[in-house]
Amino acid sequence: MHKKHNIENQNDHEFGMRLGIVVVVFALFIAAIIVTLLNIQVVNVTKYKKKAARQYERVITEKALRGTILDRHARILAESIESITFSADLKSIKNTPLLNGKGNPVLDKVTRKQKFFDNTEAVAAVFARSIGGKKEFYLNKLRRSKGQVVLGQKIPVAKALPIIQEKIFGVSFEKVPQRSYLNVASQVIGSTDSKNNGICGIERQLNKELKGSDGMITFQQSSDGKRYPAPDAPPQQSIKGYSVELTIDADIQSIVEDELAKAVDKFHADAAVSIVMDVRTGEIIAMANNPTFDLNKGATWTYDRSRNRAVTDSYEPGSTFKLVMASAATEVLKRKAEDRVNGMNGLMPLYNLVIRDHEPYGDISFREAIMHSSNVVAARTAMEVGSEKFYDYTVKYGFGSKTGIGLLDESPGRVRSLKRWDRTTLPWMGFGYQVMTTPLQILQAYATIANDGELMRPFIIKRLVNAEGKIVWECAPKIVRRVVLAPTARYLGKEYFQAVVDSGTAKNAAVPGVTVAGKTGTARRAASRSEGGSYAKVVYVSSFVGYFPVEAPRYAIIVIVENPKPAYYAATVAAPVFSSISARMIACSEDIQKKLSFCSAEKVALDSVSTVVVPELTGLQGHDAQRLLKWHNLAMECSGDMDGSVTRQSIAPGQKVQKNQIIKVTLVSTTMNKASSWQP
Repeated sequence: MHKKHNIENQNDHEFGMRLGIVVVVFALFIAAIIVTLLNIQVVNVTKYKKKAARQYERVITEKALRGTILDRHARILAESIESITFSADLKSIKNTPLLNGKGNPVLDKVTRKQKFFDNTEAVAAVFARSIGGKKEFYLNKLRRSKGQVVLGQKIPVAKALPIIQEKIFGVSFEKVPQRSYLNVASQVIGSTDSKNNGICGIERQLNKELKGSDGMITFQQSSDGKRYPAPDAPPQQSIKGYSVELTIDADIQSIVEDELAKAVDKFHADAAVSIVMDVRTGEIIAMANNPTFDLNKGATWTYDRSRNRAVTDSYEPGSTFKLVMASAATEVLKRKAEDRVNGMNGLMPLYNLVIRDHEPYGDISFREAIMHSSNVVAARTAMEVGSEKFYDYTVKYGFGSKTGIGLLDESPGRVRSLKRWDRTTLPWMGFGYQVMTTPLQILQAYATIANDGELMRPFIIKRLVNAEGKIVWECAPKIVRRVVLAPTARYLGKEYFQAVVDSGTAKNAAVPGVTVAGKTGTARRAASRSEGGSYAKVVYVSSFVGYFPVEAPRYAIIVIVENPKPAYYAATVAAPVFSSISARMIACSEDIQKKLSFCSAEKVALDSVSTVVVPELTGLQGHDAQRLLKWHNLAMECSGDMDGSVTRQSIAPGQKVQKNQIIKVTLVSTTMNKASSWQP
């Protein structure tokens, strides 16, 4: 009996032990579940939410359209157009749900599980048919093992629409803005990279304003592949970037670029720059550089071609800087145009150096000294003015400081402080050496004379406008300071710089029908490192800067041609380019014609003569050629489309003919489609 009782106690003990183990194991199991749930739902809730969302949610970013860039007449210079990029999820393509005619899932009759199939062949066929290309190209992409592949980038919306309407399971698309340019003023406007960010020019400078804000749409996906907007994530609409309105005139910009290209080609030059400015407001009408690059072809971009030399490069200006000397002489020395000065027969020994003229001038008038660009007279006059006064006029004209145009990488040039001048600085500065200026600074100085002595701040960005059409920022004309008195400015223009064009070194800068004032400059510069890096090898910079009409100045233009060959004198190289640009500006712009017709004495004289000189028409569009001939009191008879370009004229340019003579021209139509960098 006692033995039986011990056995029962032992069994109870073992049962209790087993039950305890079971309870402990069960408790541990429950604890593990609780810990796991806490980990998922509390500790790492964000991580698992994201993981779950990836399985049934897809966030699509709607790229904002970049703002447009417009010229002064609201013509589009740069715009963004939507294109489509297609991506495919390979796992989904190879496991596409089988649907019946009503769009419901098809189930297996035995297992009642949803059926799937490999849709690779059909998808490849759809893309080959809609976008183009061989079916095998798309098959090779779709047959990869896993992940996502891009089936098409930057597809025009018209081509992409059939694929979008197919609603292919596993194929997603994204709207991608694509930049398209009119392809003028490349260095001013700049370009963007593949991520829609500006990399140079105004595109970079105003990248934040132009880029806008991207939108976002969250989609959820059901088990049968259908997508619908997530109810708890309202879509964020993209906001288009600001539009930028420039002061540039696209027509005049094209003319300037064309004339620069001709000059570079004709004289085998390294580079050329030209700027057109409204002297009354400081607005930049055109700013061109050569060499240039194609804004719609990224492969043509290089740092050298994208550099805006008009504001970034400084050089010793040579004789165009004599404006400072003439201004100081007029106001400080009270020098008159008729005053006699000594040209020292073209040689002026000074501090073991020699200042030379290209001609041996003796006793001449001060007007003649400027007309024929005497360096000797300029140096002697500067020394008479004195260092402090000469420095004061140099600074007042804006040399040594940025102009305030606000473009990226603008150079202030270089004017040494008075305490760093040596004994050669003043005489050499008198004729434009030992000072560094930018093309824009020289133009601004002559525009100051044209504007009765008031220096205007140049500007090229006119206003910013948001997507609703509201102006958010605007630039207005600003007078920086008075440099010389108004009578002084008029005297300089009439007595000296008009004489330079009428009878001096710049006869080739004359423009039929309007009076022109200006100055040539033929300066030597140090060779680049690749050329030897010193003045030992002669490298010339030819320039002309002028304005018209003299009676009521409106436009100032500078032309600079770097290292022309074999001719290098500005009278031969730069002055004719100024003349061609000015004549074509007048021809193509009725607005300019109206502004000039009431104030041009030479236009009246031109109308009074019986014969006129036939202008160069080659390359002009039909309408521009007709306006130019009308300006010269000539008529046009054409064969071909008026929208085409002149390839031949019946009477050669430069010949004199009777007024109202008919000039026959041949026009060749050139279809100009706006360039687009869309590629399938």
